[in-house]
Amino acid sequence: MKKLLLLFVALIMFGCSNAQNFTPPATIPPYKILNTDSVNIGSANLKKNKPVMIIYFSPDCSHCQHLMDEMKPHFEKLKGVQVVMISFVQLKSIQAFYKTYGLKKYPNFIVGTEGYTYAMQKFYQIKTTPYIAIYDKKGILTKTFEKAPSMDDLMAVVSKI
Repeated sequence: MKKLLLLFVALIMFGCSNAQNFTPPATIPPYKILNTDSVNIGSANLKKNKPVMIIYFSPDCSHCQHLMDEMKPHFEKLKGVQVVMISFVQLKSIQAFYKTYGLKKYPNFIVGTEGYTYAMQKFYQIKTTPYIAIYDKKGILTKTFEKAPSMDDLMAVVSKI
């Protein structure tokens, strides 16, 4: 009986440790969002042969706001990257966030909501925001950040894609 219990505990521990080592698939997931202009767009709208940074965020998340404050001085350096910011909240909150950070000046920033489908959240198994996935020009996953990275770390990855 003790051996059976020990085996059961070991299986549970193995399963839990496996769950923490999730690696997302290597290509950009298909997504659909309602952007700040109330237009439905998706991964099919991405430009070919350009790197992509997907940021899953919430407008009221202090870590997400801090990330944007730190990224703002680097927006010009990110012009060659398609930055897709996806949330699950109502469109009005997304539009306010878009306006607050002056993202209209940067056409490479695509901001929208997936609504309550949580498709991207499930795809990446996101537990906290912001979550960042960076893809190279071929659409192959280069790096993920499960929490806000330092700007040095983020820009180092971006400079290599």
